[in-house]
Amino acid sequence: MATAAETSPSTVQKISLLRVLGPAHVWALGVGIVLVGEFTGWNFSADKGGALAALIVCWLVGLLYTSVAMIDSEVTSTVAAAGGQYAQAKHIVGPLMAFNVALYLVFAYTMLEVSDAILAGDLITQVATENGAVGLNHNPFLVLSIVVLAWLNYRGILMTLNINFIITALAYASIVILFFSVQPWSQGVVLKLGEMVTPENALPYGWIGVVAAFQFGIWYYLGIEGTTQAAEEVRSPARSLPYGTMSGMITLLIAAALTWYVAASLLPWQHLGVTFFPLYDAAVATGSPILKFLMFWGTVLSALASANGCINDAGRAWFSLGRDRYLPTWFSAVHPKYRTPYRSILFLMPIALAFAFISDLNQAITFSILSGLLQYTFMSINIIMFRNKWPLGSIRRGYTHPFHPLPAVVLLVLCVVTYFAVFLGFGAQLTAMVIFYIIVSLWFHFYRYQYVRRGDQFTMPWPKPRGY
Repeated sequence: MATAAETSPSTVQKISLLRVLGPAHVWALGVGIVLVGEFTGWNFSADKGGALAALIVCWLVGLLYTSVAMIDSEVTSTVAAAGGQYAQAKHIVGPLMAFNVALYLVFAYTMLEVSDAILAGDLITQVATENGAVGLNHNPFLVLSIVVLAWLNYRGILMTLNINFIITALAYASIVILFFSVQPWSQGVVLKLGEMVTPENALPYGWIGVVAAFQFGIWYYLGIEGTTQAAEEVRSPARSLPYGTMSGMITLLIAAALTWYVAASLLPWQHLGVTFFPLYDAAVATGSPILKFLMFWGTVLSALASANGCINDAGRAWFSLGRDRYLPTWFSAVHPKYRTPYRSILFLMPIALAFAFISDLNQAITFSILSGLLQYTFMSINIIMFRNKWPLGSIRRGYTHPFHPLPAVVLLVLCVVTYFAVFLGFGAQLTAMVIFYIIVSLWFHFYRYQYVRRGDQFTMPWPKPRGY
């Protein structure tokens, strides 16, 4: 039964989100969400295929995400609205696709937030126990991190992303300091890549191990597409979004290469593939208390920066669904003082806490990866439809990505390979998630769509698409 808010006459949204962000904030959002993947997650690809497989997928998945960044920069700088890929889908494809894309976004970011909280809590507990603490568990840290970061997002995006910029920069600096501290120019002094990665163990499971490694190789860069969620709050979308996203991708490619080189040169691939804290363990292997301290805080800060950005992005995707009546309009409220989608942020907080208590880190990571993959598959289709409906020159674009349709084809092919890799390790979870999204799609089509005012969704002043 429809609520009163949904059956009453349409009202004007008097309070909107603030346009206060620049390119640095976009960078802080994108890199902040992703950088935790250099501190943990990517290394599980070594367990699937060996240390060399982890390096191969680092660059191949980097190609996938470079395609994502280019495609997102073009479409989002043109469709500058909260919800990112959701806003793109409703303008270019249609309501059912838009609804599903928004769900992919919410689950990808919420489960990544859960992974971040588990990671930070486990590391703090482990280090405290090593230093004599007794009876600790990670639950208080899970609650504290999620609640405090939700409060921070509640209070305003400018403050949130200013803080994210600082802690992301500090975490990134810790990787650079570690790299130069182990004398990378002198193999054999500290680093021993030739001993750790040999012709006999480089690819212990052959090329099928490389394919399997795609499942966690995606963790090197997962979340860079989150920059699009700030589209409605940047001062100049045509400038800030492409600059922030592309510079963020370059930043992450460098961090991924440095991370692999140091970790693979200090840790045996068997240990590298199963530890939850590869860079922290690499610092321990050097024997330096200073590097150990540095990587402890780098790991914790990267996890907090990622969770902070995830709360921001998941809240805006959920808010967008409410604003377009895909969900009850109650979720579309904007705080009169802080100008944030506060109801959506607060609604998703207990959901994240529940998953944090019942999930382990591998499950949470896989859930986030699968939701992200579904979204990337949509993006490859979306950009082709976008170029066909509105060819170059028909509308103003803030950025035009080169070599079309090659990035879309590369993205789709690499997504298919990664689906197969996930199926090899988590086939049951992949099947269950697909069934879940089908059921929710049927609910939207047969029940919720009747409340959607489709004509109100299209906010872009574009001409009719070609062939209309």
